[in-house]
Amino acid sequence: MNRQTIKKTVLGLFVVVALLAAGVAAGLWWAGRYPTDTQDTHTAAPAQHGRTVLYWYDPMVPQQKFDKPGKSPFMDMDLVPKYADEGGDAATVKIDPWVAQNLGVRLATVTHAPFGSDVTATGVVGFDEREVAIVQARSGGFVERVARLAPNDVVRSGALIAELLVPEWAAVQQEYLALKALGDPSLEGAARERMRLSGMPESLIRDVAARGKIRNRIAITAPRGGVIQELDVRAGMTVMGGQTLARINGIGTVWLDVAVPEARAGSVRIGQAAEAHFAAFPGEPVQGRVTALLPALDDTARTLRVRVELPNPGGRLRPGLTAQVSLRGAGGDSALRVPTEAVIRTGRRALVVVAEAEGRYRPVEVTLGAESGSDTVILSGLAEGQKVVASGQFLIDSEASLQGIVARGTGEAAAAPAALHEADGVIDDISAEYVTLTHGPFKTLAMPGMTMEFPLARPELAKGLKAGDRVRVGARETADGLVVEKLVKTDKTGGAK
Repeated sequence: MNRQTIKKTVLGLFVVVALLAAGVAAGLWWAGRYPTDTQDTHTAAPAQHGRTVLYWYDPMVPQQKFDKPGKSPFMDMDLVPKYADEGGDAATVKIDPWVAQNLGVRLATVTHAPFGSDVTATGVVGFDEREVAIVQARSGGFVERVARLAPNDVVRSGALIAELLVPEWAAVQQEYLALKALGDPSLEGAARERMRLSGMPESLIRDVAARGKIRNRIAITAPRGGVIQELDVRAGMTVMGGQTLARINGIGTVWLDVAVPEARAGSVRIGQAAEAHFAAFPGEPVQGRVTALLPALDDTARTLRVRVELPNPGGRLRPGLTAQVSLRGAGGDSALRVPTEAVIRTGRRALVVVAEAEGRYRPVEVTLGAESGSDTVILSGLAEGQKVVASGQFLIDSEASLQGIVARGTGEAAAAPAALHEADGVIDDISAEYVTLTHGPFKTLAMPGMTMEFPLARPELAKGLKAGDRVRVGARETADGLVVEKLVKTDKTGGAK
């Protein structure tokens, strides 16, 4: 190896050593400026970048809060800090006004006013089933003539339907005329009664008595005006006594079958005034009244069927027409109310998003009352004059959930304690305020087994317990996460000691 080669080799080694030294120095500087997970970040975290941290949380399980940074026990990710300046109050969401405008956030005011019991629903016109007439043949005979009619034709009262020949009437009438000629009033009366029993109408009997001629043909006429719903007679037929020839439904009044939602069924009474608005007759409301509440609800639509009777002069209200019906009730008591569209129903509870100053929004649990029109009564949770979000509230509520904000309620519903969730575990560390547990799954929370720290509800729970003890732990969900309220020492089999 010549001298030139040696000099190049030495120079290369010097460059490598210099680069390694620079790398080590940069690593030490970086480690000092940004601590790693192995360093204690608990003391530095509350003042990160000059901002105060309220707590840390996992965005996938926002209801669980931690007082230290680190890895999430639920997911393979770092806990996220919640800063005090992100809305001042930890129970509110701060949204920039420009963002709120782009989201289409619209506000409404909580009002306190008389709440009427009017019910608005949809109805369908049907026949008045009390206005039905059945046309029958009083005696057996032959159909000689039928009027030019068909089902669904409208007829007037007294209109001809068919003409019958009744052969047996001829003999009965002949007997009557013979006895009448004898001049014996008792015999004549008996013969007249026999004509009645054979099915002759009184008008025909009087005509035979007056004219002295046999009439064994009779015209069957409509006993009332209305719509022919059934027509079972044809020329040349033989009919039996009592056979139905036609069914006529009157149209002087009609029934409106109104579907009232189940939630408003208690506001409807028999005799209540009703006003029907038909698209076919704009600007011409028809006044009626409730005549019946049918005994069973519609299983599919969950509605109460209410019968409203409407006058129908001229027969212009035809079965099948639909109408918007207003069932007028007496004025209700004064109550708080908000637009129904502002209420978020989750199935177990109802929420409203309240708008506060400086672009802050707070989800609030409320107790709902009755609905009327576009408003809903609020029994508890709000105060008159508050602003609530009537449009875009679902997006704000979702953001609150992601940030671990839990809606707080008032009244009895808020006072009811949450369920106690239990699991078996082993104590890793314990003090008067906290316990660190390696626990099994909380099945009622669908939470897998893991090691994590819990706050204790009472210092006496830690009495007589130490690291390594097997325990049965009971935790309750609160606005600040899970809090241990039960800590009982157990043996290896899981039984309490």
